[in-house]
Amino acid sequence: MSIDHTANRLGALALIVTDRMSAAAAGAARLSLNDAVALSALHQFLDHPTVDLLRQVLGLTSSGTVRLVDRLVDAGYARRTGGGGDGRETRVELTAAGRRAAARVASARGDMLDDALAPLSAAERRTFDELASRLLIGLMREPGATRWMCRLCDTHACGRDRDRCPVANEARRRFAVSASG
Repeated sequence: MSIDHTANRLGALALIVTDRMSAAAAGAARLSLNDAVALSALHQFLDHPTVDLLRQVLGLTSSGTVRLVDRLVDAGYARRTGGGGDGRETRVELTAAGRRAAARVASARGDMLDDALAPLSAAERRTFDELASRLLIGLMREPGATRWMCRLCDTHACGRDRDRCPVANEARRRFAVSASG
């Protein structure tokens, strides 16, 4: 089966952006990519989540998520806290050092993405934004999906806090929830 020219370019673009963004995020935190993504998600939109919710956001196994949390705790970036009602849940929160590391991840990601968009004019960037929004909505999955598309997002930049995130808005419309993609 042959794919068309535009689809092939999208694949190449997705791959190079992913490679460079992954290297920037992991390098900024001096951690693995999954660890950097966890820092970002904990900093951007997860408020004291359970280990299981963090697992769902990252798309890892339960044991992989526990090992990731162990690494973040050992690095001084996170701490475990007790859960809700019966105390059996373990929750995770960032330390001050973790928030600083997450800010470095966000900054490195933002710089890399700004560099990637540098060849576009302001008008082309607006057009790209409209097209990318439509593609993201088209790729949105049902609530409860793993590996959330927003797991490395800067939620302020996407406008989520001002109801400007196309994916969050469509999720609210379509699923009547405040889903995260």
